[in-house]
This record gives sequence, structure tokens and C-alpha cells, in this order.
Amino acid sequence: MNVRSPKAMRFRSRFAAGLLARTALLLAGLILLVLAFNAPGLAAARILAGAFFAWTLWALWRHIQRSNLEIARFLEAIRLGDLSQSFSHRADGSGLTEIGDALEAGIRAIRAERHRLVEAGRFSEAVLDDAPTALLTVDTEGRVELANKAARRLFTRHQGVRLEDFAVYGDAFATALASRSAGRPRLVPLTIDAIPQSAMISAAVVHRLGGLVRVFSVQPIQGELNAVEIAAQSDLVRVLTHEIMNSMTPVTSLAQTAAALMAEADDGSNRDVADARAAVETLARRADGVMHFVESYRQISRTPEVRRKLVDVEPWAREIEALVRASDAVAGVALDVSVTPDHLTLDADPDLLCQVLINLLRNAAEAARAHAEMPAVTLAFGAAPGGRVRIEVADNGPGVPESLRQDVFLPFFTTKAKGTGVGLSLARQIVLAHQGSIALDAAEQGGALFRILI
Repeated sequence: MNVRSPKAMRFRSRFAAGLLARTALLLAGLILLVLAFNAPGLAAARILAGAFFAWTLWALWRHIQRSNLEIARFLEAIRLGDLSQSFSHRADGSGLTEIGDALEAGIRAIRAERHRLVEAGRFSEAVLDDAPTALLTVDTEGRVELANKAARRLFTRHQGVRLEDFAVYGDAFATALASRSAGRPRLVPLTIDAIPQSAMISAAVVHRLGGLVRVFSVQPIQGELNAVEIAAQSDLVRVLTHEIMNSMTPVTSLAQTAAALMAEADDGSNRDVADARAAVETLARRADGVMHFVESYRQISRTPEVRRKLVDVEPWAREIEALVRASDAVAGVALDVSVTPDHLTLDADPDLLCQVLINLLRNAAEAARAHAEMPAVTLAFGAAPGGRVRIEVADNGPGVPESLRQDVFLPFFTTKAKGTGVGLSLARQIVLAHQGSIALDAAEQGGALFRILI
């Protein structure tokens, strides 16, 4: 059913009335003009009749054309995006008041819709820019753009916008960005601040400005993987040490009792008794050694309690240097400690990190002393992107083969003949408890380089 609004009805009635009135005047002017030309000797009347007829013709044309012009002006304003136009008219009986009000309402509605779209666009941009997941876009020409703040904080080492410029974060990551298809999320190695980690990458293809753009979300999940791994290792160590200690406690007690009884029975006159005593005492010592070995592993099954505070790195580093130099750990080894910049600060637990660094420095000194003619160890503190601090411990020892660099942080794993495999595993736990990362690489002088990011 066709339902007309009151304004439309008023416009129609007024427009029709005006049209009829002007048409009637035009007919009247035409009749007068014909009469004037048919009557002889009325030259002045003919001029007046012609003028009146021309005026009525113009009035009719203007009455029709004004509405068309207003509508045309409205459409032109829409085409050009000029929403500042006004279409309000005073009541003049022509019907333009109603059509002007309608056009004015249309302009106001379009202004409101544009404002809503602008606000929605701003909101979408804000959500995109503040999203916690790093987003990158890659166009058909292979140009990479960091789409939000998270991406700009994460990717700070590259120079340029080409795909190959992002190879500084790992060849696997650059290859993933070059992929032309969208698919399921995948785990990709990612190197950030020279520390390898894992990231979950998802891709989608969207249309933009008539072309296709691939959008990648990059979510580093090494922290979550480390937490799961540490929890699994702690549970395993906790179960193993509990079972071993339950089994070894009575063995150790009986061995010590037997050793005491054999010591009382051995008066030196019977060689067999002396041999049995030696065997039992050896058994007792080994049982104690096993208990001590197992007890040393119980500490890595406990999550370190971190007491953070703001530390002035320069005096703290000199304190660590003094502690290391006061021991025999670095005897005969050149130790260099540097802090850049001088007023560097660190938000961390200084006691736990001191334990980590002293252990790393001792291991580095031992490796360098056994390998180099002029053993040297360096401890360097420096500022890292995002307000973090990079700590590096390097030596000129034999280094660690690349195939073993991830294994050195596992519990029970050691490359030393008398090592327990506790120190580096505990160091990793402490660093991860700070929401930091630790990695092993090759030093410039050929030895090992431990890099910590807090």
C-alpha cells in the first residue's frame, strides 16, 4: 500500500495549486495576446499582452524548474561529499518549504551517518592499534607494514619494508610471511633481541582498495611453553626424588649402622673382616652421596620466589665482580665487567639474579681456563628495547656445540665429568620467573655466550 506522509501531501497540493494558477495565467496571457493581435490599431496592447504572456511563461517554467534545481543541487552535494549545503526555505506557497525540509532532513541524516561511520572507523583503528597481538600486513608487492603498537614494540631490528628485511627475525619467519595462502595457525621459530623463541602465526586474506592483502597475527608463546616445560620438569623431578629418597633412606640408615658395627668388629686381626668393613663403609659413603645428589635436585622442583625491586646496575655489577674475584673461581682468568649506560636500572630480584650470574661466571672461567692460554670472561649489562635489560656472560673457552645448546638447560644434563646438571636448569627457572629469557650462543672469541633478557 502506498502511504504518503503529510509533508508529501502538502507539497503535492501546493505544487499542484501553484502549477494550475500559473497555467491559468499562461492561458489568459495567450488569449489576451491573440485578441490584441486580432484587433486593429492596438500596438501598445499587443506589447503589453506579449510581455504578460512572456512573464506567465517564465513564471510557469520557474515554478517547475525550482524544484528540479533544488533536487539537482542536493544530488550534486551528495556526489561531491559537500554536506554543508542548506535547503531550508521560507514559506512562499510554492511547495519548496516542504521539499526543502525533506532535503535538509536528508542532508542531516547523511551527516549523522557519516559521523557514525567516522566514529566507528576511529574505534576500529583504536582496537586494532591497541590489540595485544602483533599484526602485520603484506600486500601483493611484498611490502610489509606493522599494523599496530604490539607489532612495533616486537619488531624493532629490521630496516626496510621488504620481506627479505624481516629475515633478521629468522629465515623461517620470513618464509612464513612470504606464504601466499591463509591456513591454520602454525608454530614458527622467531628470533627477538638475538634470543630464539617460538611464535604462533595465523594468516588471513582481506580486500583493501581493490587489492588483496594478507594479514598476519604473531603471538610469541615461548613464555607459555617454558612455563609448561618447567612445570612438567618440576613434577618429574619431584616424583623421582620422592621415590628415590623413600627407597634410599632405609638403605642409607642400614649402611651406616652396618659400617658402625663393622668398625667395632674389626680389630685388625682378620683380613676378611677388614675387607668387609671397607666394603660396607664404601657402601655407606655412596648411599650418602646418592642422597646428597638427590637432595640437590629437589631445589629445582620448587618455583623460585621473586622479590622484585629497582636495582641500580652499576654498583650491583661491581658487587658481583668483587664476590667472584674473592673466590678461587676466576683465579688466573681475566674478568671484564661493563655497564652501558652508566645509570642503567633493572627491575628484578638482585639476590636470585646474583646467584645466576655467579654460577655462569664460574662455569665460564672454568671453561676458559681449561681451553685458552689467556683465559678471559666478560660480563656485560646493556639497555634493550622495551625498557628491558640485556645481560651477557661470554668466555673464550671451547664453546658448546649448536646441537647441545638447548639441552644444557635440561635437568640432569651436564657436559662436565663431575657436574650435576642442576646449575643451568635452576638459572633458567630463575630467569623465567622474572618473565625473562635466557639463551646460549657462540661468543665472538669462540667460546660460549649466555644472553639473558629481563
